[in-house]
Amino acid sequence: MKEKAMNGKSMFVTAAICGSSLCAAPSEISLKGDWTVLVRITGPAAVEAELKISGPDIVKIVHEKYNRLPVFNAGTRAGWRRGVRLRGVIAAECTVDGALDPESVVIRTGPEPRATTFQKGIDYEADLAAGTVGRLPDGKIAPDQPVYIDYRYAKQRIDSAVLTADGRIALKPGTPHVVTPEPPPLAPGETRLANVFISGRIAALAKDNLYPILETAYPELTTSPSIAETLLPRTLKKLQSGDHLKILAWGDSVTTFKRYQTMFVGQLSERYSTAKIELVTEAWGGRNTGSYLKEPPGSEHNYQEKVLDRKPDLIVSEFVNDGGLSEAAVNERYGKLFDDFQKVGAEWIILTPHYIRPSWMGLKSQRNIDEDPRTYVKAVRRFAQKNQVAVAEGSQRYGRLWRQGIPYLTLMENNINHPNVHGHRIFADSLIALFPEPR
Repeated sequence: MKEKAMNGKSMFVTAAICGSSLCAAPSEISLKGDWTVLVRITGPAAVEAELKISGPDIVKIVHEKYNRLPVFNAGTRAGWRRGVRLRGVIAAECTVDGALDPESVVIRTGPEPRATTFQKGIDYEADLAAGTVGRLPDGKIAPDQPVYIDYRYAKQRIDSAVLTADGRIALKPGTPHVVTPEPPPLAPGETRLANVFISGRIAALAKDNLYPILETAYPELTTSPSIAETLLPRTLKKLQSGDHLKILAWGDSVTTFKRYQTMFVGQLSERYSTAKIELVTEAWGGRNTGSYLKEPPGSEHNYQEKVLDRKPDLIVSEFVNDGGLSEAAVNERYGKLFDDFQKVGAEWIILTPHYIRPSWMGLKSQRNIDEDPRTYVKAVRRFAQKNQVAVAEGSQRYGRLWRQGIPYLTLMENNINHPNVHGHRIFADSLIALFPEPR
């Protein structure tokens, strides 16, 4: 991909791959105004159109009742835990950062016109970025007093520029959603050219809101022999012969959902129809591999008892919560795990983690992010190569979502690090890609 200048605005040009099933239409999208984009299809049959994009979808909430407010907890770093979460900005167990209009919050004793209005900083406090509010102990809001809250917030939206069946460029608006908006579905004969991401309370479009379709799917790479043939021979033999195969999915909160591992086993069962697969899940939300190693015997999550003693044939490990480990820590800890797994006869797939909230990864954009910046991911890859451990590249697949027109954070149900069903499918696809199609 290359970047050009056009009319003082940025223009992003797709890279068409001739003859490839991943080829996107050779098109360009650029900014023409605060809420206008120019979409152009290049080549012999050139066509272009200026498309007017609607601004953010602002929702006004009036007299939303809360039976009580907790005391505002300024001591926690997690903004979504500082008080009651305003319902409009809830994202799973968290909130959508920045969705709330900070000037819009009004808290009253009741819905009637003459109700008393409480004062921020005196009666209550709020985290206006996270969208949480709580009472102050010395204020006028009693512990069990109902309150009524007015506020405004913005939903997100993904619109698509499409080439219609009759050769026109048109805009298809997406459906607004506070946390997980999706591109609008295509009609028969339509081709998606670019997505425009309305990322909440924005005053105008910027280049980071433009997502030209550079790929229509992840570019799968096939190796001969396959990764499974090289690094997972015992697992593959059992799949091919129809012997019993025990797979242990081991991880943190992402694994507790039991989504990606169930999808993966389903794909294996389709590919190897005689396989007898037993899936066991051992997962602990908010923890990492080190947490397991510290648990004493008899604990609900003791490593020896819940991982090694189960004698799995294959261990699939997913630990986004290991993401802060240094390379030295990866080599030491994962070296121990590798030795332990070998002793119980288990083969191992390390699932590299999905991308999480951009600020937590040091990212300033959800575009141009092919390379995962986390030291942990790079260290895991080097460890796996050195020790001949299989790696399923969830990270690489997440890093290329922008090329498919998808801001990756729109796959996070909690707006931070819990993938939705589509996000778990990415993990499952990265796992099945290691295994060959039956000959």
